[in-house]
Amino acid sequence: MGKLVVSLDGVVIKEVQITKDKTTLGRRPYNDIVIDNLAVSGEHAVLQMVGADVFIEDLNSTNGTYINGKAVKKQLLTHNDTVEIGKYKIKYLVEDGNEYEKTMIMKPGTTPVHAPSSVGYAPTGGFGASGFGALGSSIVPASIRVLNGAAAGREVNLTKVVTTVGKPGVQVASITKRPGGYVFAHVEGAMRPTVNGHPLIGETVQLKNGDVIELAGTQMQFVQL
Repeated sequence: MGKLVVSLDGVVIKEVQITKDKTTLGRRPYNDIVIDNLAVSGEHAVLQMVGADVFIEDLNSTNGTYINGKAVKKQLLTHNDTVEIGKYKIKYLVEDGNEYEKTMIMKPGTTPVHAPSSVGYAPTGGFGASGFGALGSSIVPASIRVLNGAAAGREVNLTKVVTTVGKPGVQVASITKRPGGYVFAHVEGAMRPTVNGHPLIGETVQLKNGDVIELAGTQMQFVQL
């Protein structure tokens, strides 16, 4: 479970456990995390929990939202990230944060290389996935196989609790390993991904061996061994 540690000038003001699907942050008193400072917009940002992943999205705030010194619109948070809003610093911490897996970028004709943790496809069009956590070995192992594009034929083993796939800013989805199997969910993007040609209607769908997922123009097959 993730938590936020809010500090000002090195002094910790509050700690907030992330337990809700959406956690709002801003100056107005109805926010889940209230920071009463003029540098903070009334509705400044929102944190969205998808499976075990937590995304932060700036809500067109006046002064912006920064992660580790870089302005962001929407980004997946990773262990020890520092969110900066005005003079406030908000540290994101996850238990067993060292369990994070680096993004695997799969390029045609190469062996997998590791890059800093992020979501999505490599700039060259390679396929990427990120995930974290560990789960018991009672779940039947599974993978996703890319069916088209430059990375066609490449596979990513679903060894972590949550694997996110897609193109940030276009379409992002997640595959979560649960005791009853693997669950597919839409994370980001105006268009919803499809499973076997049908758009995802609800929040999640249980994946079955052979299911074909399509998002951001890339087709992937869910393979359960």
